[in-house]
Amino acid sequence: MAADTDTEQPAPDVTLRVIPRDQHCVSRKDISSSALRVLYRLRDGGFQAYLVGGAVRDLLVGGHPKDFDVATDATPEQVKQLFRNCRLIGRRFRLAHVVFGREIIEVATFRANSDDGSGDREVEGGRLVRDNVYGSVEDDAVRRDFTANALYYSIEDFSVRDYVGGYDDVEHRLLRLIGDPETRYCEDPVRMLRAVRLAAKLGFEIEAATAEPIARLAPLISEAAPARLFEECLKLFLSGHAVDSFLGLERHGLLGVLLPESAKAIASNRSGALRRVVLAGLRNTDERVANDDPVSPAFLFALLLWPAYCRTLYQLQSQGMHAVEAQRRAADRVTVHQLDTIALPRRFSLPMQDIWLLQSRFGARQRKRVFKLLGHPRFRAAFDFLGLRLAASDEHRADVEFWREAQQDPAHVLAAQEAAAAEADEDGEEGEGTRRRRRRRRRKPR
Repeated sequence: MAADTDTEQPAPDVTLRVIPRDQHCVSRKDISSSALRVLYRLRDGGFQAYLVGGAVRDLLVGGHPKDFDVATDATPEQVKQLFRNCRLIGRRFRLAHVVFGREIIEVATFRANSDDGSGDREVEGGRLVRDNVYGSVEDDAVRRDFTANALYYSIEDFSVRDYVGGYDDVEHRLLRLIGDPETRYCEDPVRMLRAVRLAAKLGFEIEAATAEPIARLAPLISEAAPARLFEECLKLFLSGHAVDSFLGLERHGLLGVLLPESAKAIASNRSGALRRVVLAGLRNTDERVANDDPVSPAFLFALLLWPAYCRTLYQLQSQGMHAVEAQRRAADRVTVHQLDTIALPRRFSLPMQDIWLLQSRFGARQRKRVFKLLGHPRFRAAFDFLGLRLAASDEHRADVEFWREAQQDPAHVLAAQEAAAAEADEDGEEGEGTRRRRRRRRRKPR
């Protein structure tokens, strides 16, 4: 049986600090009414109840949380008895979800950091695969990941309770792991990605001891479930802080583990053009999120894996492969290789490939091909992607201008283009002094 790593590390110091209501900015008016109903009913039922984690952290820095989580000493079964609109979920972490229409308030029982054998905990190879050992609020605070996430808002007196120094860390905009960083990352390697994401989201600095092991332990991330890494990628890049998340992955040596082929392509691209395209696309993504505009995961991964696609395409064409075949092979190869790390669903990978493959068709100006491309279901996404490529060079600016106008009135644009071409031909012929007739090939009789 694998050793329980949680019991081998010394317990972090726990010292309760109570920040009274008049010394913090968390207000009930900024808390979901559904979360308040859960807190009050748990209290009235004789249980401890706290708003906890990211919601408290975000409210302290002036943010607007989307999710409100509750921690309590009530077991999931006891929570279910109090709320008819409750369902129990989870194997690794048994949780209660209290449902109010489209809003779900997640209620978790205080969990302990060590197991005396009476709880339900399972560790495999240093990884927690099941963790349902219940304890006190102090135990619960110690087992959380970052100090900034171990803050508890009490519905009893509206104070904020801090057990591990998280309040000061939030004030100093510092992200610090609770406990030994290396041990905590080994327990769950995805915490390294979470550190980068939270630092980007909050504008926090990752504390030196928390940051130091990341580059060394980065390869552990490849052992995480590909489906989980897909979800983590969406959180990293679709939460409005994509640029800072990308820069954080680069800075801490995580990009090469999460997106290995793109990282290699960016490193080998001396001009920096591929990296500029990615950053331009991520800035655009952040703007869309800020404006509440949709961003498709297919477009996001077309952007993130574009450097890998370009590098693979170049390699195949340099081997003498025909351009069209090389494009298809490159798209398939990059997709398959990335699936080893991130489980990209086909409903996103196929449109992603379409975006890549349509890029070569924007140079075609023949009437039939123009109308066919305009009617392609991925045209708009592919055209937007073409615009991002201007961050690399002006090579495609004429194509961008043509297709932008073609979307308004394709027939008019094509007629003007044909007229301009004809006029250019006439000017060239007049310069020769004589007009040459175009010779027609005689058709052979059938």
